[in-house]
Amino acid sequence: MRFKNHLFWISAFVAFCLDQLTKYLVVQAFKTVGQTQPLIADVFHITYVTNTGAAFSLFSGQVEWLRWLSLIVSLVLMLVAFLGPVLGHWDQWGYGFIFGGAMGNGIDRFILGYVVDFLDFRLINFPVFNLADVFINVGIACLLIASFQKTPVKIR
Repeated sequence: MRFKNHLFWISAFVAFCLDQLTKYLVVQAFKTVGQTQPLIADVFHITYVTNTGAAFSLFSGQVEWLRWLSLIVSLVLMLVAFLGPVLGHWDQWGYGFIFGGAMGNGIDRFILGYVVDFLDFRLINFPVFNLADVFINVGIACLLIASFQKTPVKIR
């Protein structure tokens, strides 16, 4: 018997593990919040920051409901993968990456009370983010691709 929606679980596992590993490495390498290391000066730095909010520091300081939101999103996605139909490849990748990213940031919120961010694109003055954020956005892109591949329903 083949495991249902196996690409969902693979992408979720990869996203979660890479996110947690990179956050661990940043916390070990940088002892103080705010410490930075330029990889390309004034373009891209690794900067250790903590975020008690959501993307772009929205809802800053509102960790309590954000941690529960992460948990609810994760549980819903698990139910879709377990109990829902067999999904197309792009849908599995998309939902899996979103699940892995939500779990990565959710674990941070539950255990630490904040999310560890470190990817710092200074050329465009973009907010510092992490791999969980990247995977959530990649997942959304996968779902957009999947939506364009679906046959439209004809209304008579």
